[in-house]
Amino acid sequence: MSDTFDLNERPDYDRVIQDIADYVLNYEIESPEALDTARNCLMDTLGCGLLALRFPECTKLLGPIVEGTVVPNGARVPGTRLRLDPVKAAWDIGCIIRWLDYNDTWLAAEWGHPSDNLGGILAVADHLSQVRSAQGRAPLMMREVLEAMIKAHEIQGVIALENSFNRVGLCHVLLVRVASTAVVTKLMGGDRDTIMAALSQAWVDGSALRTYRHAPNAGSRKSWAAGDATSRAVRLADLSMRGEMGIPGVLSARQWGFYDVSFSKTCADQQSKPEGERQFSLPQPYGSYVMENVLFKISFPAEFHAQTAAEAAVCLHPQVRHRLDQIEKIVIRTHESAIRIISKVGALANAADRDHCLQYMIAVPLAFGNLMAEHYEDDFHAAHPIIDELRNKMVIVEDKRYTAEYLEADKRSIANAIQVFFVDGSSTDEVAVEYPLGHRRRRAEGIPLLEDKFRANLATRFPAARSKQIFDLCRDQVALEAMPVNAFMDLFVI
Repeated sequence: MSDTFDLNERPDYDRVIQDIADYVLNYEIESPEALDTARNCLMDTLGCGLLALRFPECTKLLGPIVEGTVVPNGARVPGTRLRLDPVKAAWDIGCIIRWLDYNDTWLAAEWGHPSDNLGGILAVADHLSQVRSAQGRAPLMMREVLEAMIKAHEIQGVIALENSFNRVGLCHVLLVRVASTAVVTKLMGGDRDTIMAALSQAWVDGSALRTYRHAPNAGSRKSWAAGDATSRAVRLADLSMRGEMGIPGVLSARQWGFYDVSFSKTCADQQSKPEGERQFSLPQPYGSYVMENVLFKISFPAEFHAQTAAEAAVCLHPQVRHRLDQIEKIVIRTHESAIRIISKVGALANAADRDHCLQYMIAVPLAFGNLMAEHYEDDFHAAHPIIDELRNKMVIVEDKRYTAEYLEADKRSIANAIQVFFVDGSSTDEVAVEYPLGHRRRRAEGIPLLEDKFRANLATRFPAARSKQIFDLCRDQVALEAMPVNAFMDLFVI
């Protein structure tokens, strides 16, 4: 008699896939806070994309695969004249959103940037709205975009709460692919079976190595990987809408499924479980928690584990700027995740390497009083050897409390503390910042500055009148939600 391992019985879809499909189809967004935060997230994310268009290393990657391609009702890439098929438009929008590492962040057992999903959401919603309008049907409204954002944030963020993909070298963009696939299939009109089929394809794509995010291989792929993931989601959604079959046991299949192939080494308790019994830890149902608690990067285009460190360094700048040559050491107390992901010594090869270096992101504001995207460029780094001199004087120390409170649900701090010691025996006070400006605990302080950031980013691409028109619309929750997506995207064409 054959062992059950060998039985060719097609299973039901994995429960994780069923739950995501049911959430996307049936959950009603009723949280005013989530919708308000999604509106602010939309503003901020688009602004980050507009700012990235100032950098040729980003813009050289944009546009159709075949030059001169004309796409009827093509999706627009904000801040450009590009009109592309939804798959490439999702890639381009996702690329500009992520290029400067300035959009929102989610930190838990896994890290990520949930607004990366906006690339697929906007591309699909814009294209569908144009098609519907051309056919005399009602277009999608921006309310549907905000709801899709909330749900994509939630899927990516809840899975990330207790499941660490980074510990086995997998990149968080796989969660962008999964979350985007779910919501764009829904936008396309997919039913439950179609959404589940598309989701199974997203999980089959499987491993996305983090190699390009870490020394000694850090490079610019980390700036377009999320765009690639959300673009792939659009393609998989399209295939499923055409009737492509799914893979029901993609997660749980013994030996060949995602759990046994890629997830088994994520946690010690998973390693001890037999094949076929490993699974994700999902501590809460899907709702709107992630959008409500998402972290905005308001002051600095920097990897989020360093946001409070950069803020502390800016505070210390007035005390040290005239004594940089007298510094003996700089002691940084931080949390374990920051040490593991961004603490690095030695030469930094490129801008992508620098904006993922804790020491670099402290040295620049200590010396110059601020940290901007331009500070990562080769020319700036080469012109200021003081940066590497300061890096070489840094001592990184883990604070166990900081590490613990980083993961506590009622805190989720991202703490850093800095103290500078001088050769004459004197020192600054230690400056500790436990919650960054973009944290939910600092919303009242942060949102006006987030709006200032958006206004400044608009001004890099549009004349004053257009910038004001977009800004005023995006601040008006009711007007924004009621606007057709294609009309909204019209405003971002140069």
